[in-house]
Order: sequence, then structure tokens, then C-alpha cells
Amino acid sequence: MKLNIVFMGTPDFAVPTLKSLYETENVTLVITQPNKPKGRGYELKPTAVKEYALCVNIPVIQPNTLKNDEPVNIIKEQNPDVIVVAAYGKILPESVLCIPKFGCINIHASLLPAYRGAAPINRVIMNGDKFGGITIMYMEKGLDTGDIILQKPINIPETMTAGEYHDIMSEIGANAITEVMTQIKNGTVKRTKQDDSKATYAAKIEKSESMIDFNKPAEQVANHIRGLSPFPGAFTCINGKRYKLFNATVTEGKGEPGCILSASCGCIEIACAEGSIKITEIQPECCKRMSVQAYLIGHKL
Repeated sequence: MKLNIVFMGTPDFAVPTLKSLYETENVTLVITQPNKPKGRGYELKPTAVKEYALCVNIPVIQPNTLKNDEPVNIIKEQNPDVIVVAAYGKILPESVLCIPKFGCINIHASLLPAYRGAAPINRVIMNGDKFGGITIMYMEKGLDTGDIILQKPINIPETMTAGEYHDIMSEIGANAITEVMTQIKNGTVKRTKQDDSKATYAAKIEKSESMIDFNKPAEQVANHIRGLSPFPGAFTCINGKRYKLFNATVTEGKGEPGCILSASCGCIEIACAEGSIKITEIQPECCKRMSVQAYLIGHKL
């Protein structure tokens, strides 16, 4: 038996889950965010989820809101057993939450109740956590407060970036949702209430957070850079020019915070309040990301 699924998602993170559901269940409809302007020409581009859905001939709708009758009625027409949500980007109203037979299920990239909210992937890395994971949960009115169905923890290496963590969580989430669909069909789903007293929040990344503060210990600075890599990218200003920094490792150099201690042998060493960091990749403003070694061939810092 295959479940009738309405899938809701938008970015790259959601595509492996949609692919997994397409291959194992009956996905009758995909709902994703409207096309948005991208690139230098600001051309309207479809979401990653829409691109995949069209490739496999799944119908797609892109409502500006789910609070109108039209999208709600379209969802009802699908008679879904489950609505699966992965990084859709909008809160579901109660008129949608009550539609599917077995409920609305969300994939969240943290071990709830830790890191409820918009940016768990970035915050886990920025905070230097040693472990993280994915949660499959039932959705309700609250922000990531629903009952937990399944969790998959992983260890986080100290050099892992948010981009690398994103890709791992995306694949783990896709595998986990397949497991949950099997539980639904077998009637073996177990619900665990979240302990709200242990809840923490992963607020959306603000533009102001991208600027690196070297008046902090080197470990915190390195975590900050990794947590914003590759997007939106952490930056500093050197000789009046803005540079995004990538691939930060902690070292033991000493100097005035923000001072360049060395720029050779394929890396830049910058002093922090305690210790220093070494950077091996850099992105000058209005330029592509490149190795420090390549940049130093024709430039000085």
C-alpha cells in the first residue's frame, strides 16, 4: 500500500525527501514558494523543489499564502493521508493542519526541543555543538512544538561547516521520513511530547551577524565562520576592503585582535582575543571564492 502524500518544501534541503517519497509513496501534489528573482539579472527562478517535481511530472502549486480557500481546497481534493513538510518556509494554518488523515509531519534539522525556529543548521555550528541531528515530528500551531516521532543524532566534527551539515541532515531526513511512512502504514508510530522547559531557539540569521568579531576567543570566531559557510558567509574588512573568510582553524598565535599575523604558505593567520585563526579560502568583494594561495599570487594583505 502506498500513502497519498502532499509535499511542501522549497530549497535544496527538501529535494532528497521529495525524491524519497516519490520513489516509495504516491505524491499527488507539491506545494512550494513562488518563484523568486536570482542572479545578477534578477530573473525569476523556480525553487529547487519545483524543478525536481516538474522533472518527474508531479503537479505543483505556488500560492502566496495558505490562508485563502483556493490552495486549501486544492489540498483537500488530493485526499492526502499525510502532508510532509521540509523547509517550506511558511507556517501552516489550522485549516491545512486538519486535512490529512494521519496528520502533517515536519522534518526539522535539530534534536528538538533544542533549536526550534528558522536557522538550526547555522546555529548548531555557530555554537560549536559536538552533536546534532534530525527530528521527524507532528505539526501543530506552535513553532516546532509538536510531538516527536523519530530522531536521528549524529556527531559533528570540529571542522564541519553549516553547508556540510546541511547536506548530511538533508540525506538523513530523507531516510528518516521513509522509515516514518513505514511506521504509519504499519500502525507503529510512537509519539513523544517535547519537554518545553529544555527548548532553545534558532533565530533567523541577521545580516549584522555576518561581520566577524575578532574580540572573541579563536574557537568562537572559527565556529562563527563555519556556521555561516557557505551562506551568507562571514566577512571582515582588510585595508578598507571586504572579504568573506572560509575554512577557519584555531591556532595559538598572539596579537591585537583582527591583526593579520601572517599571509603566506596558502593561509592567512588573524589574531583573536585568545589565540588566532588560520584561513585557507577567501572571497574578495565582487569576486569568486578562491584559495588564499591563489589570491596571494597577485595581491597583498
